[in-house]
Amino acid sequence: MQAVVLAAGEGTRMRPLTANTPKPMLPVADRPLVAHTADMAIEAGADELIFVVGYEADAVRSYFGETYRGAPVSFAVQEEQQGTADAVSAAYEYLDGPFAVLNGDNLYDEESISTLFDAAPSIAAFRVGDPSNYGVLSTDGDSVTDVVEKPEEPPTELANAGAYVFPAEAREWLDVPLSDRGEREITDVVARVIEERSVTAVEVDRWLDVGRPWELLEANEWKLDEQTRRIDGDVRGDAELRGNVVVEEGAVIEPGVTIEGPALVRSGAHLGPNAYVRGATMLGENAHVGHGVEIKNTVVMADSNVPHVSYVGDSVLGHDVNFGAGTQVANLRHDGTEVKLTVKGDRVSTGRRKFGVVAGDGARTAINTSLNPGVVLSPGATTAPGESVTRDR
Repeated sequence: MQAVVLAAGEGTRMRPLTANTPKPMLPVADRPLVAHTADMAIEAGADELIFVVGYEADAVRSYFGETYRGAPVSFAVQEEQQGTADAVSAAYEYLDGPFAVLNGDNLYDEESISTLFDAAPSIAAFRVGDPSNYGVLSTDGDSVTDVVEKPEEPPTELANAGAYVFPAEAREWLDVPLSDRGEREITDVVARVIEERSVTAVEVDRWLDVGRPWELLEANEWKLDEQTRRIDGDVRGDAELRGNVVVEEGAVIEPGVTIEGPALVRSGAHLGPNAYVRGATMLGENAHVGHGVEIKNTVVMADSNVPHVSYVGDSVLGHDVNFGAGTQVANLRHDGTEVKLTVKGDRVSTGRRKFGVVAGDGARTAINTSLNPGVVLSPGATTAPGESVTRDR
């Protein structure tokens, strides 16, 4: 079984975090998001990986190389992003048998993907309360009879979860016409497979489409909760590590630090003295969290610093961010309503009562900066000393 992993997109809804990093390569626990997809494919039985790349393709190439976990790896380039079928078509020359198609920015439970591979030809489905915002599967028993996009009257509660296993002959059915929205849709390929073969609907137990910053936070919450406690780094003095905590080799935990898991401190990170980390927190490689700092339920990417007397909660910090002494992140509105975040120019609810800020690569705050819930700092943005930031910049 070959697995085609789609990893060509920038992830415009994830901005500013994707200014320098393709969305599939954003960190989820101890590896990039797309590596979780690749791992699931291999565990399910894939013996070859084909990554479809585009935006910042070298990041994907350098991580996976020529082989990954013993499986040969190829890279196909999607020159113009014209939909999912177009992305799979980019891999045409590499396909020579049955093949799976997996989105590199989706997470599933591992057991369901194994079932999907075993049931080929097959489509992953996820049961939702309101399927009208999804592509919805029509079924006859376990067999798929149609996929209907955003129907007013959904035939089932089974949303198309974006993972497929196709028969070998589907390689010749990838050249589909442009849809009304100007894309080559993978569902048109699915329709042809349904005409020719019996296609099984495989209901997945868990599915997360990681498209926006708060979903990256949710992905880390999921995967950090699955890790196994391991302390390989240098834990000094009276530092206290409670629960499911991983400290990688090369990380340093100074005296006076308390970590309440699930939490991950990656290689080269330096924490403390006298700092408090709690909730599902990931401190990236060479990150620095210093004296008197509290970090709660936050992703701090590689080379970022929160060095002095600050609070950061329910936030996502990109690479090489620096929060000056006394920076305080507010993560809860006074009215208790869900925090909104700007996504492609629109204010969108995160669905969370608690959400802090998103800081792009290289953002800098001056001392005693206050950041309101839902503020987005663009790459390289700065603040003035003592400033209260209530709007994006």
